[in-house]
Amino acid sequence: MNEADAREVLAWIYEPPYDFYNPEPAGLEKNVDLVTDRQNMYYALRNESGELIAYYCFGREAQIDGGDYAPGAVDIGGGLRPDLTGNGFGPTFIQVGLDFASILFGPNTIRATVAAFNLRALKMCENAGFESEQRFRGAKDIEFVILTNRDASAT
Repeated sequence: MNEADAREVLAWIYEPPYDFYNPEPAGLEKNVDLVTDRQNMYYALRNESGELIAYYCFGREAQIDGGDYAPGAVDIGGGLRPDLTGNGFGPTFIQVGLDFASILFGPNTIRATVAAFNLRALKMCENAGFESEQRFRGAKDIEFVILTNRDASAT
């Protein structure tokens, strides 16, 4: 992800209860550095018109402190542009991420961590073949669910 894309993504504002995902404005420069550091594996997704519509991250950046992340899976995270959420783009968003992870890493298992209150994201993951593996409490006492897709090589 380049700096312009990072700044655009970090300006996205989600409505409650999804505002949990909104970045803290005070940490903007630190977050831009984090997202643009190639080692953190953030990728921008554009539509056919060239508009930035989503992003994905892989590895440690897709994990939440407090979860049990045993080796053997590739972690995936991401976000869809706020104005596109709730409009039926979820299945495509998930499938593109799975396909991209398969190309980059060739994993047998892909793992996603989702806030337990985010029922839309949990349903999208389950519809894409993910199964709940673990629940835990992270920062600010928010409950998270770790899901795995053990048939990732078939995506």
